Amino acid sequence: MTGKPLRLISVGRLKTPFWKDAAAHYLARITRWRRLECTEVRDGDAALPPDRRNSLEGRRILEALAPQDVPLVLDERGLSLTSPQLAALLGQLDQEARGRACFIVGGAWGLDEAVRGRAYRLISLSAMTLPHELARVVLLEQLYRAECILRKVPYHH
Repeated sequence: MTGKPLRLISVGRLKTPFWKDAAAHYLARITRWRRLECTEVRDGDAALPPDRRNSLEGRRILEALAPQDVPLVLDERGLSLTSPQLAALLGQLDQEARGRACFIVGGAWGLDEAVRGRAYRLISLSAMTLPHELARVVLLEQLYRAECILRKVPYHH
């Protein structure tokens, strides 16, 4: 296993069976090369208005962050990276004494501004809004692709 460990903090559980299966598939592939700790924080009560729900989920995310975590927050307004650029960012973080890359995926209503404010980088998976379960699977696939790029494994074209 090479490379620093990674962390993923996400709001809510993967409930849909095919998202759970897809996430498990990529997680198994990633962890052949580096550890990836996944932390799910409880989503806010669906009866709350979106801003209060985001605030509650944001607090839970921030409480889950460890001192060594370098928050890479997924946000549609963030920086769009190609797969090789994501691989380069992971490689850069591996070389720096900054800590552990910690990707953060919000819930159904997005992220609280306090979470965005803690970000080392805001990263966009797409300019389009994605369901949070799909966003988590896309992120895991891209992390696997980044590992392949870094190791020159012929998965990425």
